[in-house]
Amino acid sequence: MKKVAVVMGSDSDFPVMKHALEQLKAFGIPYEVRVISAHRTPEEARRFALSAWEEGFGVIIAAAGKAAHLGGFLAAYTALPVIGVPIRSSTLDGLDSLLSMVQMPKGIPVATVAVDGADNSAILAAQILALSDPVLREKLLEFKAGMAAEVARKDQNMQSEVQKI
Repeated sequence: MKKVAVVMGSDSDFPVMKHALEQLKAFGIPYEVRVISAHRTPEEARRFALSAWEEGFGVIIAAAGKAAHLGGFLAAYTALPVIGVPIRSSTLDGLDSLLSMVQMPKGIPVATVAVDGADNSAILAAQILALSDPVLREKLLEFKAGMAAEVARKDQNMQSEVQKI
């Protein structure tokens, strides 16, 4: 199975991104975590992106706050899918980070999840990897069935509460 690279622009992104790591672990997906800055360590970011395919990665998740362009920077140097996670870290509440990821120029896509959407970044990475991994596909189907069962349970509980009114 291919691994997922979880790259953060700063260690301050870890409290959000640990949720992605937990989700990847739950799916049994191997991952590596790095702190690499597109602006403070551009040569390391470039080297990482250029070698990611050969290092066995199948997807890169890139988290950054403010208007950092980590996801776009990495996407410029690799053919791997890059998923951006905007981090709420400024007075703009993550909007600056979100826009820096979704407003990429033609030819350099960065799939982007919600601000602080680490869980969804891991789920999307799993879906991408599941295209060539039937075991992972089954885990995803079980995961979605579990979510549906949880909603059905909540609906049943709600109906009980409404009857009390």
